[in-house]
Amino acid sequence: MSEKKEQKPSISRRRFLTYSIASTAGFLASGVLYPMVRFAIDPLLQKGSDTKFVDVGPADEFGPQPKSVEFHIQRKDGWYKKPGGEKATAWVMKTGSDILALSPICKHLGCTVKWEGGGHKDHYYCPCHGGLYTKDGTNVPGTPPNAPLDMYETKVENGRLMLGAVKPRGGA
Repeated sequence: MSEKKEQKPSISRRRFLTYSIASTAGFLASGVLYPMVRFAIDPLLQKGSDTKFVDVGPADEFGPQPKSVEFHIQRKDGWYKKPGGEKATAWVMKTGSDILALSPICKHLGCTVKWEGGGHKDHYYCPCHGGLYTKDGTNVPGTPPNAPLDMYETKVENGRLMLGAVKPRGGA
């Protein structure tokens, strides 16, 4: 009679090493990828910020020429909240009863735009790469910026101009 030996299911040395190396590589890859994935989706997990309106002066002070206004906003950066708030700037102009407050941050590289800078009359000028914007903040075709300047929310209370959160405007 032939005796059949019952074999235990065993794993070969090669397969064991393959599994060990693959699981170690997966563990290391997850350690490297987790921070990147978390960084990418973190803005989606943030709660909306309650940006309060900031008083920047009497509404009568502004006219048809853009005027630079500096103000301070309270913002928490991680765990740090700067005493007195962060300094912010806006270009403000008033045409009739309409008030337009533009962010001075260029949409190309984030440099600060200047009104009539670089010898460009009736335009905002970005010195970084020669970007131009019209008086209403629209990007000039053929120059580096690919979107108009962002706008601040505005309201007038008791004759005082109040600026709120920055609102992005559509592209090109």
